[in-house]
Amino acid sequence: MIKKILLYSFLVIVSFALCAQKENAPFGSRSGAMGHASVTFTDFWSVQNNQAGMAYYDKIAAGIYYENRFITKELGLKCFSLVVPVNKAGVFGVNVSSLGYRLYNESKIGLAYGMAFGKKISAGLQLDYIYTHIGENYGNKGAVTFEAGIRAVLIKNLVIGAHIFNPIQVRLASYNDERLPLIFKIGLAYTFSDKAVLAVEVEKDNNFKPVFKTGLEYHIAKPVFVRIGVATAPFVYSFGAGFEFYHFKLDISASRHPVLGFTPQASLIYDIHPMISKKNNSQ
Repeated sequence: MIKKILLYSFLVIVSFALCAQKENAPFGSRSGAMGHASVTFTDFWSVQNNQAGMAYYDKIAAGIYYENRFITKELGLKCFSLVVPVNKAGVFGVNVSSLGYRLYNESKIGLAYGMAFGKKISAGLQLDYIYTHIGENYGNKGAVTFEAGIRAVLIKNLVIGAHIFNPIQVRLASYNDERLPLIFKIGLAYTFSDKAVLAVEVEKDNNFKPVFKTGLEYHIAKPVFVRIGVATAPFVYSFGAGFEFYHFKLDISASRHPVLGFTPQASLIYDIHPMISKKNNSQ
C-alpha cells in the first residue's frame, strides 16, 4: 500500500512537471520528425499547429495522432482532428486531445477556422477550451482562450509563418496567480525542389527560454518521405518517415531527449472527400 501511494505521488509530480503547460504542443508525426517545426506547413495538422496553413487544405479529412512521451504510458498524448473546407467560405476544423492519465490529465477542445486571401497570404483562428484534472480530490480547472496565426509567401519557394497561443494569458487558478502560458512561434520554410523542404522555427513560451527548431524533409519516391530534425533547450534530435497510399497518409517518428530517452509518435490521416479545388502547393 505504501509503495502504491509513493508510486502515485511520484507519477503525479513527474506528470505535472513534464506535461503541464503543453496545451499548444504540435501535433502530427511529420513535424515530430522535423524537430516539431510546423508553423509554415499547410498540411492536415495545421488545424492545431497554425490554423493559417489549414486554409490551403482542400480535402475533407480526419486524423488521429499518438505520442508516447519517453515511452511512458502515463505521459501519452492522444488526438483526433477533423478538417472541412467549405468552398469560398474558408476551412473549418476541430481537434480534441488528451495528455496524461488518471491522476493528472490535460484535455483540449479546439474549434478552428482558416481563410486564404489569394495564393500568398492566409490567416487562421482557433477557440480553445482547456481542462486540467488532478486526481485524489485535488480538483479540476477549465479555461477558455484562443490562438491565431498568419502565413505568407515572401518570394518564390520561401514561406513565413507565425502563430500565437493564449495572447490574453488566461488565468487557470487563483492560487499563485497560475495562468496558461503565452506561446509565440515564427518560422521560415524553403522548398529546394519538389523533393526537399527545409523548415526553421523559433518558439518562445513566456515561462521558458526560446526553443530553436529545424527540420528537413526529402521525398525519396512517390509514396515515401524521410525526415530529420533537431531542437534546443534541451538538445533533442528526431527522425521519421511518411507514406501515402490511396486516401491514407501514415507518418511515424521518434525523438530523443538527452536524459529521458525516446518518444515515439505516429499519425494517420484519411482524406474522406476527393480534392475540391487546388488553391496552393502544400509545404
